[in-house]
Amino acid sequence: MGRKTPASPNQLVLSLEDENEIERIVEQRIAERLASDSFIWRFRLITVETIVMGALVLVAGLLLKQPTMLVLRASVLVAASCFATGLLLLVLSAWTVKISTRFRQWRRR
Repeated sequence: MGRKTPASPNQLVLSLEDENEIERIVEQRIAERLASDSFIWRFRLITVETIVMGALVLVAGLLLKQPTMLVLRASVLVAASCFATGLLLLVLSAWTVKISTRFRQWRRR
């Protein structure tokens, strides 16, 4: 009952003496995970906005009794441009975050 199970040879040995280092490692891992999750959520938001904008143009054109092919082409064009600008904004914001992070690290040195 009082026996301790042997640790695996592959297990990382952590000493609790340096709590600041452990705290820094945990915060770094959490920040990386949240950054990747936020990218996925932004991409989902762009996709939903693209679908909504395309559908709005389609419904408005059909309700105004415009020619069907013209309305379909316009809705596809609006959806494609919305998706392209959303992706451009997503990429530019990710680059801005990386550049500002590197700049802050450079200033600390």
